[in-house]
Amino acid sequence: MQFITSDGVKLEYDDVGKGQPILIMTGYAGYKEIWRSQVEVLSQNGYRVINLDRRNHGRSETTTKGLRMSRQGKDVAELLEHLNLKNVDIMGNSMGAAIIWAYCSLYGDSNLHKVISVDQSPKMISEPDWPYGLLDLNWDNFPKASERMYAVHTTYQRINDETYKAVKEAQGDRKFDYTLNRPLLYDHAFQDWRDVISLLNIPVLFMSGGESPFWSPEHAVVSAKLCRNGESLIVPEAGHIIMSERQDYFNEKMLEFLAD
Repeated sequence: MQFITSDGVKLEYDDVGKGQPILIMTGYAGYKEIWRSQVEVLSQNGYRVINLDRRNHGRSETTTKGLRMSRQGKDVAELLEHLNLKNVDIMGNSMGAAIIWAYCSLYGDSNLHKVISVDQSPKMISEPDWPYGLLDLNWDNFPKASERMYAVHTTYQRINDETYKAVKEAQGDRKFDYTLNRPLLYDHAFQDWRDVISLLNIPVLFMSGGESPFWSPEHAVVSAKLCRNGESLIVPEAGHIIMSERQDYFNEKMLEFLAD
């Protein structure tokens, strides 16, 4: 399905199932098909799943417009309004999780029900009092050092075969334009969402991969303590793409948290 944003960009999304709405988003350079298993499980358990390819990601339109986190947060708000969704659960992996905070910074959490953040530190630049940043990124080597993530193998375990096949089929011969999207990566790496998280009133689950290649998994524990209704879970034997590396375990914990 397609949705056109207020600045004229076509976004691709899937709308599967009926019931409690949940919006899900993947990370930088990702495809929505990485959530294949979660879409299936959620739609079978009373959820209406909106699975979004963000602008310049997946099969959504590639554009030079709006290459910043705030615009992507606005895209989320516009899609929720377009679909007339209320009291929405929302889940994101990596940059997809950070987009949730971008949305909340602009619109608050009044239209959200619960949040799941999957292996994303809310502050990617390390400082003496925050050793949970991306690799060795600090103020001395920012922003260029954020691109070192490209050389990192993101998983600890092989992702599910069916999911891998679905992603590759969706990708086809498309290639993500890392040069074009550099401003988005830099804006992502610059942000500090801790103040936004501290003001949330809704339940938030911070999940981290015990073997994440990008940051200490303790970021989830510390982030949950910043939040009024925060929980944390460090998933053992998982890297950055937890939902596809430890699919069954992830789905179990996801459903447990989302259940009222």
